[in-house]
Amino acid sequence: MQSLQQLLDFDRLHVWHPYAAMPSLLPVFPVESAQGVHIQLMDGRSLIDGISSWWTCIHGYNHPRLNQAAHAQIDRMSHVMFGGLTHQPAVALAQKLIALTPEALQQVFFCDSGSVAVEVAMKMAVQYWYNRGLPQKQRFLTIRHGYHGDTFAAMSVCDPVNGMHHLFRNLLTQQYFAEAPQLSVDRDWQERDIESFAALLAAHHDQIAAAIFEPVVQNAGGMRFYHPEYVRQAKALCEKYNVLLILDEIATGFGRTGKMFACEHAAVCPDILCVGKALTGGFMSLAATLTTREISESFAAGEAGVFMHGPTFMANPLACAVSVENLTLLESYDWQSTIQTIASQLKAELEPCRSLAAVKDVRVLGAIGVVELHEPVNMPVIQPRFVEEGVWLRPFGRLIYTMPPYIIQPSELTAITRAIYKIVAQL
Repeated sequence: MQSLQQLLDFDRLHVWHPYAAMPSLLPVFPVESAQGVHIQLMDGRSLIDGISSWWTCIHGYNHPRLNQAAHAQIDRMSHVMFGGLTHQPAVALAQKLIALTPEALQQVFFCDSGSVAVEVAMKMAVQYWYNRGLPQKQRFLTIRHGYHGDTFAAMSVCDPVNGMHHLFRNLLTQQYFAEAPQLSVDRDWQERDIESFAALLAAHHDQIAAAIFEPVVQNAGGMRFYHPEYVRQAKALCEKYNVLLILDEIATGFGRTGKMFACEHAAVCPDILCVGKALTGGFMSLAATLTTREISESFAAGEAGVFMHGPTFMANPLACAVSVENLTLLESYDWQSTIQTIASQLKAELEPCRSLAAVKDVRVLGAIGVVELHEPVNMPVIQPRFVEEGVWLRPFGRLIYTMPPYIIQPSELTAITRAIYKIVAQL
């Protein structure tokens, strides 16, 4: 068996981590196991996970109900192709998603990951208009500071300047970018916030297949919270100009903002909805793209006669079975009260950071707490400092944020907020 140092040496030279160079200059921390909200490192240290493994493990690690669902399903089959076949876990999960999402969303297309869910949504919108005899509608309208994934169509609707994909700008389809909404959730609505979006739709709606953005919370593009009225106004404008609305709820879905889906803050139903991340409770990768019956029924009459997309591992039975149990678990307790409790604690315990010289802003929405700095963080320095404090956070840019598992206890959340204050105070 390899020693800890041998493992680290091989990893540094041969294992390529996300958003890292080779050989890696960023520290990595080998994990032995994980339980509840705790990540156990191979060197014996234990960390409280403050970001739910990139916002997925809403019920923590190694949850007995999710484990049991996986064990029960794997004895039947871990995978079977979805072309020409179906199975009970996929049907049960589709039933769950249809029941949880806005009523008009009745058709479920299963995907491998969040990025693929966005790709599917964009292809679905383009092919829908092709089916309707409007093949020129192939472009997309989005808002700055957004993030929708790392694959090529998804990259094209990420922020072209401040996003992670500007290096590929000349390869990407050029989309339309409205100015990002500026009014926060607690401000009075002003029409000027939607003017850029409205002007672009008015000028280019004949080319635009759909508008796509993250409702109320822009996540990896800056952890920005904005007014729900923007979403309502955008929906009305899309209807006026005969443009579809795609809402990306991959990060915000399944309770994170205090509503089951963030679009509920605006009482809006999109034409197409993308979900992922927390869908399986972090057990494995799975996502879905939901749409309306009116959109889905256009495909049979189109030139192709079918929707031209089909992932190899679409509707993986193991992932579907765990997702059903994860959503059943979420519905089994008062998750709204749980999120409100987390939000109240985050507001109280992060607010003192506002007085620190390095801090530009502090904001909380649901189980999302953000400390925005004036200057970008130094990842090789700040990440190990959080580990030394016994917490796992993954800052980026000028943001230190926490999106903890819903099962976190008050004392564990306090350990996270104290570490944030302590380390930011030292910057």
